[in-house]
Amino acid sequence: MCGIAGIASHDRGGLDRRALAAMAGALAHRGPDDAGDAHLDGCLLAARRLSIIDLDGGHQPLSGCGDRVTVVQNGEIYNHRALRDQLEARGHVFRTRCDTEVIAHAYEEWEADFVDRLRGMFALALWDRDRGGLLLARDRFGIKPLFYAAAGGRLAFASELTALAHAPGFSRELDPDAVEAFLAFNSIPAPLSAYRAARKLPPGHLLEWGRGQLRLERYARPAPAQAHEQRGEPAAELATEARERLRDSVRAHLIADVPVGVLLSGGIDSSAVTALAAELSSGPVATFSIGFEERSFDELELARLVARRYGTDHHELVLRPDAAELLPRIADAYDEPSGDSSALPVYLVCELAARHVKVVLSGEGGDELFGGYQTYVADRLAPIAGPPARALRPLVERLPSATGRVPLDYKLKRFARAAHLPPLERHHGFKEIFAPELRRELLRGRSGADPLHLYRERYAETVGATPLARLQDVDLGLYLADDLLVKTDRMSMTHSIEARVPFLDPVVADLALALPSRHKVLGPSTKRLLRRAVAPLVPPQVARGPKRGFSIPAAAWLRGPLLPFAREVLSPDQLRAAGVFDPATVARVLDRHAGGGEDLSRQLWGLMAFTLWQRRAG
Repeated sequence: MCGIAGIASHDRGGLDRRALAAMAGALAHRGPDDAGDAHLDGCLLAARRLSIIDLDGGHQPLSGCGDRVTVVQNGEIYNHRALRDQLEARGHVFRTRCDTEVIAHAYEEWEADFVDRLRGMFALALWDRDRGGLLLARDRFGIKPLFYAAAGGRLAFASELTALAHAPGFSRELDPDAVEAFLAFNSIPAPLSAYRAARKLPPGHLLEWGRGQLRLERYARPAPAQAHEQRGEPAAELATEARERLRDSVRAHLIADVPVGVLLSGGIDSSAVTALAAELSSGPVATFSIGFEERSFDELELARLVARRYGTDHHELVLRPDAAELLPRIADAYDEPSGDSSALPVYLVCELAARHVKVVLSGEGGDELFGGYQTYVADRLAPIAGPPARALRPLVERLPSATGRVPLDYKLKRFARAAHLPPLERHHGFKEIFAPELRRELLRGRSGADPLHLYRERYAETVGATPLARLQDVDLGLYLADDLLVKTDRMSMTHSIEARVPFLDPVVADLALALPSRHKVLGPSTKRLLRRAVAPLVPPQVARGPKRGFSIPAAAWLRGPLLPFAREVLSPDQLRAAGVFDPATVARVLDRHAGGGEDLSRQLWGLMAFTLWQRRAG
C-alpha cells in the first residue's frame, strides 16, 4: 500500500520538483515506511510506501529490465508470483520480490493489455520513456483511488485530492456538479471531484497521456449476467462453490510479510472472512470490533461469538458519543467531503487495529454482490405494494420519528414516497439524501447537473439482466466505489494500515454476478445463497441474522449530546462565511430533526461533513 503522485509535461518547464515534493508530503500517512522519486525526461514520479511485501526490496519507483519503463503503484497484486513465473519464462530478469516490479515487466511484455491480467487492488502510474507517455490505471472495482488534473499540456495525478491540490497551477474552485451530487448521495461519484480542476479515474479504466494528448479507456467492467445466462445449478451446489471461491480469495488476500487482522462487525460478511482467515492462518488471527452503549446498535456479542469460535486475538472498543471531538479528525482524514456517518466507527476500529497489525481484511462488497440491503427487498415489493403505500402516505408521514437502527417509521416513509416511481428512480428514492427541490433551496438556485444521470448511464449498460441485478450493479459501481470503498481506504490509510476486501475479487464476483435473483433476495430474506454458503463457518445467530455493520446512533446523538456541536458547525455565520448552503434552509432541517419531526440525521451529517471539510480545505 502506498501513496503515489506525479507530473508529466511535454514542456520541461512544467516539471516542478518542489510541487512534486509537496504532493508526496501530503501522502506521508499512506506510506510512512519509505519515500522515493524519479526525475525522468518528461515526467516526475513519487511514492510513499507502506511496506507489506518484500520489506527490504520494494523501494519505489521501480523499473523493468532497462530504464524504458518506470512504475509507482498503490495497492497489492495478489497473483504477482504467477505473473512473475510467466515473465521469467519469457526471459525477464527480476531484482526484487515486489509486486510493483512485476507491473513494469508485464507492461514490457504485453503493453497496456497487462492490466487485464492483474488480480488485486491497485492504482498505478507508468512512464514509458520510448513513447514519452504516461499510463494511469485503476482496478476494476475502484478499491484504490486515483485523481488527475490535465491542463496546459501537463498532467498531474495523486492518490488523494489533498495531494493533487499542490500540483502547479491547480485551482480549488468547487465543482457545482459535485456539490449537487453530494447533496443527493452524501458522496461524490466518479469522474467528479470536489474541485472543478480535478477528476477521478473511474474504476476499471486506463488513462494514456502523451505529448499533451489524453485518452480514457475502460478495460474492465464487472457486470451482471444476462437473464438467460444465469447459473442454474441447485442451490446446495452453488453454495459450496461460493464458499470455496471465497476461501480462495481470502487465501490470496492473506499474502503479506507483516501481520494481518480482520475488521469484525458481527455481520455475515466479516464473520465469514474471519472464519476463513482463521482456518487458513498458522496462528491466531487478530480481530477488531466496535460496540456502542446504545443497545440497538451494539453487536459486540455477535463478534465475540465468532472470535471465541475461532480463538482469535480479539480486541474491541465501546464507543461513547464523543463525535464532536472526532468529526473534525474524520474530516481531516478525508480528501473530499463524505457524509457517511459510519466513517466514525471505522476510523476508530482502524485506529485500534493499527496498534497491532499492518493489514486488515474487511467485508465490503458482500451486500452489493449477494443482495444484502433491505432496499432490495423494497425494490421487489414495490410493484405490488407501491400504489397502496402512495395512498397511505399522508398517514405514514405523521408517524413519530424513532431513533433506533433504521426504525420502522423511517422505512415506511421512504417506501411511501418512492414506491410508485420507475425502478431506478425508486431505488434512488429509498436512499436519497436531499430531494431536488430541497437541493435547490440549499444552493439558492445555483444547482449543478442532475446527478442521477450517472445512475442512468450505468443502468442503461445492463439491459437484458434481471431487474434486481441491474439495481445491484448501480450500487456496485457507484455507492460501493464512491462511498464505502472511499471510507475504508481513507479511514485505514489515515492510520497507516492497509485494508483489503476479499469479496471484491473476480474469483468471488464472477459467481455472484451470475446468480438468479431468488438466490439473493426472496420475500424479506436477503443474501440467501451466501447465508447457505457460510452457515458451516459461523454461529447460527450470525448466519440467520440481519445485516450488520459499523453504523452509529446518529439520529439520537443529533437530538442529544451532538446537537450543540451541530448548531455550532451549521450556524448561520459559519454557513454565510463558507458561501455554499443557505443558512435558513439548513436551520429548518436542523430544527425539524431536533424536534423529532423526522429522522434527518443523514442529511445533517452530510452538511456537517461538507462544512468541516470546506473549513479544513480553506
